[in-house]
Amino acid sequence: MPDGRQARSKSATMRMFGAVLQAVRRRAGVSREQLAEAAKYSVDMICSVEQGRRKPSIKLIDTAEELCDGGGLLREAAKHIVQSKFPDWFEEYAKYEEECRSLEIYQNHVVPGLFQTEEYALAVFRSERPLIDDEEIEQGVAARLERQKLLTRTPPAVISAVLEQVVLERWIGGKDVMRGQMHHLLDLSKLRNVDIQIMPTRRETHAGLAGPLYVLETKDHERFVYFEGQKGVMLSGAKDVSDVSMRSAMLRSQALTPEDSVSMIGKMLGEL
Repeated sequence: MPDGRQARSKSATMRMFGAVLQAVRRRAGVSREQLAEAAKYSVDMICSVEQGRRKPSIKLIDTAEELCDGGGLLREAAKHIVQSKFPDWFEEYAKYEEECRSLEIYQNHVVPGLFQTEEYALAVFRSERPLIDDEEIEQGVAARLERQKLLTRTPPAVISAVLEQVVLERWIGGKDVMRGQMHHLLDLSKLRNVDIQIMPTRRETHAGLAGPLYVLETKDHERFVYFEGQKGVMLSGAKDVSDVSMRSAMLRSQALTPEDSVSMIGKMLGEL
């Protein structure tokens, strides 16, 4: 199992910056409310940065420097934050996904990030609560699109995905965005290394009621499972991998065939 040192390093440096920000703010006699008002952020956002849960924006750093007379201390501390395109809870998975040999996906809420169009991804990030600022949204969308190089890289990764029918019926971003997303899924289904299957809503048995899952095999033939929820969890224990692999295989057998799934997507697209 990857040890997560990169993720912990990122978290530790963010907590370090948060502690420095809090100390500088208190020394200057500035409240969180005053800093939030000056930076045009919520108090919750300031609190999250000081607790190391959110990365500070350049705007916040500059505002705090000026308002709290930081003397360059905050800008210097910010240089030591480990840079990452992803949240620290996703960092481990993303590293292994980039070089994986095969990937099995089950998603029941949204189109998987690897398959999202830019417009759909933007709508997903804008739906986040609590709200995230425009800079974070831009960085998140760019990182998500960069992950999609996996779909067409050489040597190809074999990718099999099962999506719930309701994922296509949920118009994230509106009709036009969803129409573009469905066209994109149809294009992806033409790739020899990508299978997309739709799980019909009207099924009496279902192996995926526990929620979204990913089964990943590395180029060294190691297998990991990743559970996507409020925060991601990555496991490598033999029993965990075996249980989830069995569940993933059952999902593929319960879903429509790739050919029938393409027909369903086309039909739903025509009805939009």
